[in-house]
Amino acid sequence: MFSLAEPPLFTRLKQARRVLIAGAGGGFDVFAGLPLAVELWAAGKEVHLANLSFSRLHGLDLDVWLGENVAVIGPETAGRDSYFPERSLARCLETHGLPSTVHAFPKVGVTPLRAAYRMLTERLDIDAIVLVDGGTDILLRGDEAGLGTPEEDMASLAAVHRLDVAEKIVVCLGFGVDAYHGVNHVQVLENLAALDREGAYLGAFSIPRAGRAAEIYLDAVACAQADTPEHPSIVNGSIAAALTGRFGDVQFTTRTRGSELFVNPLMALYWAVDADALARRSLYLDRLEDTVLMRQISSIIEGFRAEITPRPPRAYPH
Repeated sequence: MFSLAEPPLFTRLKQARRVLIAGAGGGFDVFAGLPLAVELWAAGKEVHLANLSFSRLHGLDLDVWLGENVAVIGPETAGRDSYFPERSLARCLETHGLPSTVHAFPKVGVTPLRAAYRMLTERLDIDAIVLVDGGTDILLRGDEAGLGTPEEDMASLAAVHRLDVAEKIVVCLGFGVDAYHGVNHVQVLENLAALDREGAYLGAFSIPRAGRAAEIYLDAVACAQADTPEHPSIVNGSIAAALTGRFGDVQFTTRTRGSELFVNPLMALYWAVDADALARRSLYLDRLEDTVLMRQISSIIEGFRAEITPRPPRAYPH
């Protein structure tokens, strides 16, 4: 049973002892899970972090690898270039006296990614996985007007869906940011309503600005922007701006020059759903099962889209 006094996400995680919070979509997605990690650490949970990585992991030293397709990144891990979100996060966590290991998965297809997740969850004895998407395109089932950037999100969702772990949850932070990639957010809300009818929607809640979770998250985003000034995270920069009360066309990087942003309080809301229910609603996730390479996922999604007539986009009426 759920209560208004406690977000259902935390109710679902109450019995979990060891939680893996993993960035689903690559890049800086794991940062969007940091506020949750801080709260769960404070509640006495053992929390581990992971991310589907866009970094050049193939150049890491051999002793960094826990096993095939699982790298263990710490504050001092040597990388091949400055773009290394996992190390940026590890360094920030160390300054705050928090566990500073971030596991990294390379961009691979569902079969090897699931094997990597299985090895990590068994090694750490994980009993709950929280997949985190910066944005909301992981909530799309395939027939929407636009899918955003679905490849990495769907690889992660498919990989986790078949794992034997007691709790599997998907959370999104950054509602609206995917409009730049063609996502129609009325259709995101429509999908959430459908999940709610199935009992799979776990509610939405905001990150309290005057709290340690927000403080550490904002510091982590600032540290990452300093580490990668040429390629800061637009998603997390937008969320951070929203979290500090900024609104509208907030330009914080030259990467968005020429685009009009709409930073607003909805971007600082977490939206949570049951991961297995979300996976079952996908219209093409089963086609990804035997993929080994990320480009195979791209080709399969492209082929699926050629077979269907997408739902027409709808304007938000208010």
